[in-house]
Parts: sequence; structure tokens; C-alpha cells
Amino acid sequence: MIDQFKRAHNFNAGPSALPLSVLQKAQEELIDFRGTGMSVMELSHRSAAYEEVHHQAIRLLKELLSIPENYEVLFLQGGASLQFSMIPMNFLTREQKCGYVMTGAWSEKAYSEAKLFGNAYHAASTKEDQYRRIPRFEELQYNKDDAYVHVTSNNTIFGTQWKDFPDTGEVPLFADMSSDILSRPFDVSKFAFIYAGAQKNLGPSGVTVVILRKDLLEKANTNIPTMLKYSTHAKNNSLYNTPPTFGIYMLGEVLNWVKEIGGINEIAKRNEEKAKLIYGAIDRSNGFYNGHAEKDSRSLMNITFRLKDENLEKQFLAEAKKEGFIGVNGHRSVGGCRASTYNAVPYETCKAFSEFMVHFQQTNE
Repeated sequence: MIDQFKRAHNFNAGPSALPLSVLQKAQEELIDFRGTGMSVMELSHRSAAYEEVHHQAIRLLKELLSIPENYEVLFLQGGASLQFSMIPMNFLTREQKCGYVMTGAWSEKAYSEAKLFGNAYHAASTKEDQYRRIPRFEELQYNKDDAYVHVTSNNTIFGTQWKDFPDTGEVPLFADMSSDILSRPFDVSKFAFIYAGAQKNLGPSGVTVVILRKDLLEKANTNIPTMLKYSTHAKNNSLYNTPPTFGIYMLGEVLNWVKEIGGINEIAKRNEEKAKLIYGAIDRSNGFYNGHAEKDSRSLMNITFRLKDENLEKQFLAEAKKEGFIGVNGHRSVGGCRASTYNAVPYETCKAFSEFMVHFQQTNE
């Protein structure tokens, strides 16, 4: 049984921690799913047993995020990285422009793909500030006839997060919310298009959630491959081809868990409390630890920091690993340290890590 083993303090940036109760339920149902005599991974995606799983996951996501009726919810594959291409393929022409707000590596990747299909430009960028902050609203510059403006709501590598989102008026606002969707309340109606890989807050890797306003489908390009059209998946309720059935089952169970513990407001409260523990250890260290993000742009999902000395940083990471703190290394492109405190990371794990940070400082100053 799972509870016979010591669970790791999992700070992995993705795939990341899943709720223990969800894992235990999946374990119980793995061989015989609800009396079918089959695993959920063996069910036909056309069967009544699986369709109920599929439809329930959509219903729960709509309920928890208060998604309006004029939006479609799709379950796709290929990760957020495929969305970088699918979005301009569907919604951009060679004659149109689209603005990308540059806040980190993932917005850079999305922008690079958009340039292949049309006139993509930087609507704002904080690269010169080493991506330490989110742009101020007044820094955004875009055109009233743009196809869309694209933002990345949370930046896993640099540890920054939008606290509020701009009102782009008649210009559709698109958002990559892969690393903070369902972590706090937000107004879905401000966006025309939202997408998120599931592997951080929603479930295991392999499922990508897309939430799009239905009127976008009427304006989408048609001369693209069938599987790359959002209309294909919308018309078929994400069942045009075989979906990642086990991933969607797990996503539904994670959504059930969120609902059972009090919904998105309770999740937001817990996330603030967890992040406060670790940021507190950084802020009280008198420069022993140095946070990367400016305070008003700090992420509640990815806490990034450096130590005052590179050798000391290596020692810190080695000792953290010995103590069972997994995934604390910063992204390979920037180094440093990072604690990813997604929804399923327990308060106790964050408390233990903050205490480890304080102890490490006391013994190495």
C-alpha cells in the first residue's frame, strides 16, 4: 500500500505532485474500474463507462472555473507546445498581426511558432530585466485590429506571475495557463482562448485543456489539417480520435478533489499560505537567499532563488536532495533553485522545506 512508504517532498516543476487520495483511488480502481472488469485504460473511448468519465471531467472544470456557456472545453494532446503552433495556424493569416507579451522562455517559444504563420511582434517584454517582473499594463502596445494578444500567466523558469490581467477590449486575449490554471480564481470571460498542459495542477502529463470562446471557431482558418482544427475537436466533444483516456480520468479525479476540499477559493488560500512559508525564509535571510522575481511579480507556483555563493548553492541542493526534497534544482537553462508549490504539494512539505532553508543558513553563514 502507498501509506507504507515515505512520500517524497515533491517540488518537481512538471510532471508534478498529485493528491495522495487521488493516487490511492486510482490504485484501487486500476484493475477493475467501477465493476466493468477492466482498467479504465482498457475501456473503449466510445463506451458508456468512459463517456461518463469524459463528460464529468468537462462538467467539473466548467463548474470550478465558472466557465460561461459560450465557451468550449476541449481535451487535446501534444502539450502546450503543440498549441504554440495550432493557435496561429487556426487564428492568424499572413496579412494579420498578433502581439506576444514576452515574460520568459515559454512565451519566447510561442512567439517563435507564431512567426511562421503571420506577423507576430512583441507587445511588451521584460527580457532586458532578466524576466524578473511582469510588464505593467501601460507598457503593453498592441493594435486594435490584431488577431489576438497572447500572454503566459505564470512563468515556471523565472518564477513570475500575472496578478491581474489586462483588458484588451475588442482584441481577443489568449493565455497559456499551463502552470497556474485552477490555482486561484480568475474571470474566464476576459479571455477568448486559454490553454494548459495538465501536468502541473490538473493531472498527469498527456492531456492539454483548451477553453475557447465559441465565436472564434466561426472565424478560424479552414485550409489546415483536420486534426489541427479546433472545430474538429469541438464538433466531436474531443472524441474525434482516441483521447488520452487514463489522463482524462485522472484529471477528473483531481477536479473532484479540488471540489471536495472547498473549490478554487480554498485552493488559492492554501497556495498563498504555502508560498508565504518559503518566501518568508528568503526575505528574512538578509541576502543569504536571493529571490529572482521582483516582489510584486512573484509566482505562487514556482519560487525561484539563488544563494549568495555558487559552491554553497551546490551544497544546498545536494543536502536538500538527501533530506528528501525532490526537484529543487532550477531549470537547466538558468540554474539556481526552484520550489514548485502546485496545488497538490502539501503545506507540510513547504513548511519542512522552509525550516530546512533556515537551518541550512544557520549552519553555513
